[in-house]
Amino acid sequence: MIAAGLACYAVLLLAAGVPALARAAWPGRAPQLAIFAWLALAGSSAASVALGGLALTVPTTQVSSGLGALLEACDDALRARYAHPGGAALAGAGVVLAAVVVGRLVWCTAATLVADARTGRRHRRGLRLTGRADARLGAVVVDHGEPAAYCLPGAGRPVVVTTAALRALDEAQLAAVLAHERAHQAGRHHLLVSLGAAFAAAFPWMPAFRIVRDEVARLAELAADDAAAACSPRLAVAEALLTLGAAPAGAAVLGAGGSSAAARVRRLIAPPNPLGRTATAGWALTVTALAASPLILLLGPAVVVAAGQCPIPH
Repeated sequence: MIAAGLACYAVLLLAAGVPALARAAWPGRAPQLAIFAWLALAGSSAASVALGGLALTVPTTQVSSGLGALLEACDDALRARYAHPGGAALAGAGVVLAAVVVGRLVWCTAATLVADARTGRRHRRGLRLTGRADARLGAVVVDHGEPAAYCLPGAGRPVVVTTAALRALDEAQLAAVLAHERAHQAGRHHLLVSLGAAFAAAFPWMPAFRIVRDEVARLAELAADDAAAACSPRLAVAEALLTLGAAPAGAAVLGAGGSSAAARVRRLIAPPNPLGRTATAGWALTVTALAASPLILLLGPAVVVAAGQCPIPH
């Protein structure tokens, strides 16, 4: 029942939770919190499948007497809660399922982070040859005919601005663009976007995880827009986005432009009301519960046994 419950929870998150969160209006009002909601949803669904596989191993796993008198006394009660009729074959399948889910996610996360770091190092080497540091801007300026601005992950995490962008942007717009890029750095958005991409890479046959990847990337830009608008006029941020347009920054970088620039401009011109403290706290608790639910579902029966059915040794 526990394994089935965890599997149903994973299906519910992917089949109903993803569309519901994609349709919700509040993520646009609190993009930073919404990023964690999407990652919690994806992580909880993957964890539910992995923990469900582990739950199937309980009937074939003997409780060691070396764990103490309490576990010895609870052995029968725990087995009554977790037992299934599938025997060793189903337990073995559960181990394989858990190993595949965890292994793919760990491998793809590591591969994504390594690839991003490699791309960032290669890009920084190119900047040392073609760019020049501008102490006044706190950025690296590159001669290029396309207006663009972006930041890199990793050591140093430079902000890069092209000469075309410097010519096209006025002082207020340039300040907004630099604030946008520094917000990416302060929010560790490169890491969060990479985590979202890792879920899509690990489970490419699941459309829900592609939605997670795209939404995390979109919300990272909205969060940086809000940070820029907090220290620059919203109109200046919108004008800067229009100037930079959809100029691609390349892999492993986050740029102020991009394909979502038009929708972001509309949002800046007619900003949504931010979430109040009560709503923010409520959604934060919901995200926390979402992340903790798989573990609660797995360990809940054991807690009940320990609290009410296990004799406490003296």
